[in-house]
Amino acid sequence: MAAQHSVKSFDEQLHKLRDSLVRMGGMVESQIASAIQALVRRDPDLALATVEGDARVDEMERIIDALAVQMLALRQPVATDLRLIVSSIRIAADLERMADYAKNVAKRSIALAQMTPVQPALAIPRMGRTVQEMVKDVLDAFVHRNVEKAVAVWNRDEEIDAMHSSLFRELITYMMEDPRNITPSTHLLFIAKNLERIGDHATNIAEMIHYQVTGKPLTDARPKGDEASLAVFAPDKKVESP
Repeated sequence: MAAQHSVKSFDEQLHKLRDSLVRMGGMVESQIASAIQALVRRDPDLALATVEGDARVDEMERIIDALAVQMLALRQPVATDLRLIVSSIRIAADLERMADYAKNVAKRSIALAQMTPVQPALAIPRMGRTVQEMVKDVLDAFVHRNVEKAVAVWNRDEEIDAMHSSLFRELITYMMEDPRNITPSTHLLFIAKNLERIGDHATNIAEMIHYQVTGKPLTDARPKGDEASLAVFAPDKKVESP
């Protein structure tokens, strides 16, 4: 009886862990959507609400980490259960970084709302919608343990990179044509980079889903199509853009 109770308790903890990740993913989806809407609508109030909402995502990550560590320490899981718990820690970290980038987009949209709109800003919503689709699809892949859908998200990273490179070139040209465009275009450059990094983290999650379900890493080289900004933007660090 005690053994059955222990197994049931462990299953309940695994279910709670999955549910917590799904809730965190929903929060992050909402943060990304709100950041894009704030930019498009030039809505500082919505942008500020998005910035403030980041704290809830951070708290959810702490809850998931604590539960995962507790399960590792007390349950000593193996095989599929172990991969789920380890993957959950990694996925929560990727989701937290996505929310950070959404917050950065919202911050810059506040500044842009005070400036005259520039033409390249029209390309940002398309890139944002594509990133939102990637995040939604990768979370669906996690819920349904759908490796094919996860790999499809992984392959879309190249599409986001191509969008970023195209927008990068357009904004540089726009700045060269008129120095008055430099400040708003610089904000848009950082916004585009933040969206591109959200896509990278969605790709990370896709890789973790593949590992969690199959027990094997994705061995192919990650598809990349973004070389335009290598000399301008440093690698990802835990530093917010101002």
